[in-house]
Amino acid sequence: MRFSRAYIPTTKESPKDAQLPSHIYLSRAGFVAQVASGLYNFLPLGKRVLRKIENIINEEMSACGALEVDLSFVTPAELWQESGRIEKFGKELLRFRDRKDNLFVLGPTHEEMMVSIVRNRVTSYKQLPLNVYQVKTKFRDEARPRFGLMRAREFVMKDGYSFHSSTEDLDREFDAMEAAYKKILERLGLNFRIVEADSGAIGGTGSKELMVLAQSGEDTLAVCDTCEYGANVEAARRAPRSVFPEAPSADFSRFKTPNVKSIDDLSNFFHVDPYYTLKAVVMRAVYTEGSEPVCFFIRGCDELQEVKARNSVGAIDLVDISESELSEIGLIPGFIGPLDQDKIRFVMDKDTLNATSMICGANEMDYHFVGVDLSVMKDAVFADLVTVQAGDGCPHCGGKMEHTKGIEVGHIFKLGTVYSAPLKAEFLDENGRAQPFIMGTYGMGVSRLVAAVIEQHHDERGCIWTHATAPYLVNVMVSNIKEESHLAYAEELYNTLLSRGIETILDDRKERFGFKMSDAELIGFPFTIIIGKELENGQVQIMIRESREILTVDAENVLDKIEELRR
Repeated sequence: MRFSRAYIPTTKESPKDAQLPSHIYLSRAGFVAQVASGLYNFLPLGKRVLRKIENIINEEMSACGALEVDLSFVTPAELWQESGRIEKFGKELLRFRDRKDNLFVLGPTHEEMMVSIVRNRVTSYKQLPLNVYQVKTKFRDEARPRFGLMRAREFVMKDGYSFHSSTEDLDREFDAMEAAYKKILERLGLNFRIVEADSGAIGGTGSKELMVLAQSGEDTLAVCDTCEYGANVEAARRAPRSVFPEAPSADFSRFKTPNVKSIDDLSNFFHVDPYYTLKAVVMRAVYTEGSEPVCFFIRGCDELQEVKARNSVGAIDLVDISESELSEIGLIPGFIGPLDQDKIRFVMDKDTLNATSMICGANEMDYHFVGVDLSVMKDAVFADLVTVQAGDGCPHCGGKMEHTKGIEVGHIFKLGTVYSAPLKAEFLDENGRAQPFIMGTYGMGVSRLVAAVIEQHHDERGCIWTHATAPYLVNVMVSNIKEESHLAYAEELYNTLLSRGIETILDDRKERFGFKMSDAELIGFPFTIIIGKELENGQVQIMIRESREILTVDAENVLDKIEELRR
């Protein structure tokens, strides 16, 4: 490609709402252009990057035996009604009616549609396993689309679905897909971590996220400093505590605690570590139909993890509750406890199971119980409710957990029969009995990967593309286009690079050197060959974008040097 014929509308101005480097540089460098809130056009350079990522995905999926399909973007709403997910997905699911008043949705994901193409067509266990996928535009009506391609309403996604006759075979395929996704991210040149995750609106029994590590990431990860264990804080686990603070010594009694409402006040009042206090967090659990207040009890030194809490009661959301609402049901903020509690549904963190020497609210103004033995709570519901904190023990190796930030670019799930059972998608097993397909699903954000590369690879001058994702690996730049000998050499070098299969763009524009160099750095070509006055001495320069190092090499050896650098 010649720069003089290309459409690369670079600009010095950033979008008004741009905060992240990828949003700023992809827009300024002419990769994407915003259409409306959360909607973007991919321009020629952006489309080249997008296609490169898609090609790598297709190659790795083919190597795994996955079969590519292309499903309709528009999905009949009745499929979502069959699965029971049309309300659960919420307002992100865009619904509309056609001229015949039939209800449809724009596919945010395609579990229902994929099941529909398999049911009644795959009928025997002998036809399994089956893994099918697509790279497709999706639409989710985000309430607050932001950060450019990172959280757009319309996006390109790779979504794959596997069908099995046994959970053992699903486990095998899940591991194979995890390995394939690792290869994809390695080939793209990204630093990433695979972490345990919450299944969210997709459902299923187990899931993992692929996280590109970047401080601009929206997700907080808890990762071990010793082994490969990591998890989104929504699903992170920790090892049981091995070192304990000194326990208070007191017989069970009711103790007057005037105006002692917070954990800090309670800890200071009794001179005890917050570990031995019980924190009550009351929230309103929202269900598909109706809502109710729920109290979550955790140790005073811990923080409630709301996704874990939501899952513990099967809610679709948790919202704050006012003190007046608590008063209406007879609860006193600051003095709520689990003993003889019959005014509200409650769940206790599993770390409080059989805990002793505890201090908790007495459900009476200005009173707490001390010397509480929670082993009496035999009929209570216990669940993992807390946020894993930095310094907690790793549940796998005992190492220390740390917090870092990540960008979710992939998510894989063990669905089981969550979709096949309600959609009545069945096969005949070895005994001739009808069984629902056991499923897995494997998603990867293709357009989000475009942004993730830049979030991890940029500087104050612009993009720094990895070799696998660069729109062009080499930029041949003529410093002074009026020097005919320089232009002739550039033309010959350009054609030779192309003949060797090296993707190259020739900057033959009649612009000043500084302008063209700024564009080269903003766009982020891995290598820019600068043809200038040094050519009179038989030399040219190569700028390595990642380090901004400029190498002076003999003109006759420049091809060999590029071959060496790109390895």
